[in-house]
Amino acid sequence: MTATRLISIDDAPAITKLILASRDFLAPWEPARSESHFTVEGQRNAIGDALTRAARGIMLPHVILDEDGAVQGRVTLNNVIRGPFQSCSLGYWLGESANGRGLATRAVANMKRIAFGQLALHRIEAGTLKHNVRSQRVLDRNGFERFGLAPNYLLIAGQWQDHILFQTINDL
Repeated sequence: MTATRLISIDDAPAITKLILASRDFLAPWEPARSESHFTVEGQRNAIGDALTRAARGIMLPHVILDEDGAVQGRVTLNNVIRGPFQSCSLGYWLGESANGRGLATRAVANMKRIAFGQLALHRIEAGTLKHNVRSQRVLDRNGFERFGLAPNYLLIAGQWQDHILFQTINDL
């Protein structure tokens, strides 16, 4: 079973349903969201923006799929930078009911293969909140190494929060 695939505008209803069902679960790990984020139209707009960035080569937005092919979250290669850097950042989330089933681990592995294969990137960076041990385990399982701490790195849940930074390098 494919762990991920390119997101589609047609995924907006499924993603909306998922984020509504997991709203309280996701809130501590994400930026504060406007109410429009939790609507099908808001998701269509976000997906459209992501696909525009993908067409420009600066983002690769995928959905995370379960064994039955149902959408369970998102995983994205962000801020793709070419030239001598050849790097990107990785972000992902799963709905509450999909946690603990290995879906994020498989999704990150798939995106790593794409980044180092199809996109021929040299490096992927990811950051987690200091207390997000589950996400740190996903990165560890995929060969990411901790390389630093970024104080007040991102505005998450309404507060500037420290993040542990991880990276993996394409050694090929």
